[in-house]
Amino acid sequence: MDALRLSTVRCDGTVTVTVAGELDIATTGHLRAHVAHALANGRWSRLVLDVSGVSFIGADGLGVMIALQRLAHSQHTALYLAGVTPNLLRLLKITHLEGHFRCAGP
Repeated sequence: MDALRLSTVRCDGTVTVTVAGELDIATTGHLRAHVAHALANGRWSRLVLDVSGVSFIGADGLGVMIALQRLAHSQHTALYLAGVTPNLLRLLKITHLEGHFRCAGP
């Protein structure tokens, strides 16, 4: 099991949360709480989830990503994904969620 590691950087109206490890039923609550706390501490125009270090994502991981998008939207913050791996992109396509998320530029 690859433990979930989270870090946050705030700069110029953007809060970036870097996610590494497994995103599954055991870790999604931690991610949700971390992002909620990050969003609560300021007014942000963008939330970037850097998922380049995610080694596994289950159905609960996809669910929390959708929930985080709704949370961000409720706070007038746009959610972007960064570091989308080929495996995650494939999963998003299989689940018809590839058009649901915006990707951050390089």
